Amino acid sequence: MKKSLPLLGLGLGLAAAFFALTFRGPRKKFWTRMTGTGLALGGLALATQPELRRTRIGLKEILLGIGSAATLYGIFHVGDKMSRQIVPNGDKQIEDIYALKRIRPRQELMLRLGLVIGPAEEYFWRGFLQDGLMKKFGRFWGWLMGTAAYGGVHIPSGNFTLVGAATIAGGFWGALYALGFPLGALVISHIVWDNIIFLIAPTTKLEEEI
Repeated sequence: MKKSLPLLGLGLGLAAAFFALTFRGPRKKFWTRMTGTGLALGGLALATQPELRRTRIGLKEILLGIGSAATLYGIFHVGDKMSRQIVPNGDKQIEDIYALKRIRPRQELMLRLGLVIGPAEEYFWRGFLQDGLMKKFGRFWGWLMGTAAYGGVHIPSGNFTLVGAATIAGGFWGALYALGFPLGALVISHIVWDNIIFLIAPTTKLEEEI
């Protein structure tokens, strides 16, 4: 199905609504809502764009994905230090993000991030929304609008650091996509980066672990 502006607008409206519900609902059910958001948005992308169902993930995509995830991880290590110094309450905001890992067991979160949330975000934000915007407005403006949208849906979290982090990550993956990076590699990159920075080697240490 062709991605018309009304369809893109519908997708973005749904994303804004789902993310607002995800961030504003009871904290203990955050991961249930986040997984549901992934299923809904990823499902929309796959249902309306049959080519996304044929996304290839081979050795090339795996290597590119791991390499780009490592690059983004390095960027966030620098950004973590800067945000603690520049952003008011930066320490608290960063630790509020990482505290979400305490809600559910680590193995469960790895499965949620790897099987649903990570892939769904790339299918929707890059394969569906940014791809459609680039075809309508060109690569640069499509990338810019897609990045702004990805960062913007995180505003209901009330966490400035999270909004900034999402914008940087979305801009990074979006730039790679605009330059012709395979979507399958971005799926791997998103999964690897999510798990490393959030569960395996976070940029800050929490006092309690599951």
